[in-house]
Amino acid sequence: MKYLPIFYEITDKPCVVIGAGGIAARKADLLHQAGARVSVISPELGEEMLRFHQQDKIVWLPRNFEAGDLTDYFLVIAATSDKLVNEQIAAEALELKIPCNVVDNPDLCSFIMPSIINRDPVQIAVSTGGASPVLARLIRTNLESCTPSAYGKLTKLVEKYRDQVKSTFPR
Repeated sequence: MKYLPIFYEITDKPCVVIGAGGIAARKADLLHQAGARVSVISPELGEEMLRFHQQDKIVWLPRNFEAGDLTDYFLVIAATSDKLVNEQIAAEALELKIPCNVVDNPDLCSFIMPSIINRDPVQIAVSTGGASPVLARLIRTNLESCTPSAYGKLTKLVEKYRDQVKSTFPR
């Protein structure tokens, strides 16, 4: 097993996405859904990212990435089209011991993003360790079709009675 599958608590933590295209927007949206305070560093915003900015889902820093930009962040996503900039981001994150994902470059990542089935609070993550994101999405699609959306509601209901069940059935 090359990667340890974990779920990382980022609620109210400052996270940054460098880049503002479609892939960057998807990553920013995932961070926002997980409760992070999301900043985006990019001289311009793509259409989707601009919408997130207008909806106050992100804070936009309208400029290029500069050395020293990562010091105040809990997690970093590099999603620029510039390989050299992505390498600089990864190196700085590594030096600062900040988890970093460089989109489409697993060799520069300290973590990778899985393909996700979200039945909040139930989450299923599928990964091929970066070897084949297309295969991970195919597996996710198959699992999604047999994972009812009501599992989220069921989990929330069960959660209400968790302590009562634990005290009644200690094992």
